[in-house]
Amino acid sequence: MMLFPGVDLQQDADGALRCWLETQHARGWLTPVAAAGTRDGFARQFEAALGAGFVAADAAVLAMTRTCHPQALPLLSWGEQPATAAPASRPGRRLDLYAIVDSAERMEQVLAAGVKTVQLRIKAPERPDAAWSDMLRGEVRRSVAACDEAGAELFVNDHWRLAAEVGARGVHLGQEDVLALGDAGRAELAATGMALGISSHSLWELCRARVLGPRYIACGPVWPTLTKAMPWRPQGLDNLAWWCRMAGAPVVAIGGILEPDKVFEAARCGADGVCIVRGLGEHPRAVVPRLQAALEAGRQAAAGTPLEPSQPHPSLDAEKARG
Repeated sequence: MMLFPGVDLQQDADGALRCWLETQHARGWLTPVAAAGTRDGFARQFEAALGAGFVAADAAVLAMTRTCHPQALPLLSWGEQPATAAPASRPGRRLDLYAIVDSAERMEQVLAAGVKTVQLRIKAPERPDAAWSDMLRGEVRRSVAACDEAGAELFVNDHWRLAAEVGARGVHLGQEDVLALGDAGRAELAATGMALGISSHSLWELCRARVLGPRYIACGPVWPTLTKAMPWRPQGLDNLAWWCRMAGAPVVAIGGILEPDKVFEAARCGADGVCIVRGLGEHPRAVVPRLQAALEAGRQAAAGTPLEPSQPHPSLDAEKARG
């Protein structure tokens, strides 16, 4: 049953729905976590989501969710075979304030300020040479040692093979990078045993991230950000709260979080971690206590008056995406 170009709805003999996506944005099998729902119900929900401005891949996610299991998102495969979710990680601590830094020296500064979750993000130049590779190895080694000494959780951005080689226990990857690994590369990554943090900006990316049993799923950008140029609309607090409720894994809020009031709001939405980049300033020791206080206040507010997440809004402009 072709509902839309690239959206092929199928129903097995036992009544289970699944949907093959081959749209502009996503490719793979979308399968519900419970075998319920009808083709007609899916079609109605799909058309409603398109009418609300969602691109086809996200409209299919919403249709599958509302038709089959309103409290649980479906899974989206990374490859040609329908997905089954990897066992979810069982972290022993909340991620709390999450600093992203670009050097081991900066890493040591934020650790000294009391931050216990850190990402080392050093982007490769267009033509990395041997000197750059040696520098990167040294920065990762120094960061691993500093985090081990501080009892902090480190996620190395992008360079996962090097991270595994030098003893890092966590890595953060974007979805395009994970997709480019292919089935064999994803199996190799899983075999390292490193905790995985993964980005998500849309409903289909959230469904795909769930398959990997990640340590956390990042939701962003929550507010407009100058750190990266992206096509995504700000998620806002409504989408963040929906992510926290539906992800099935700890959620990290990222994007445009500069002041304590935004840390408070992100925590009140249920974020397990709140990512800070420029907001730490030149002197993290002076800033971190205020941010930590805002984080705890947000969690207390959530415990006292829990937020009821509304339905999500589109994170891509469907008209621009088609153009």
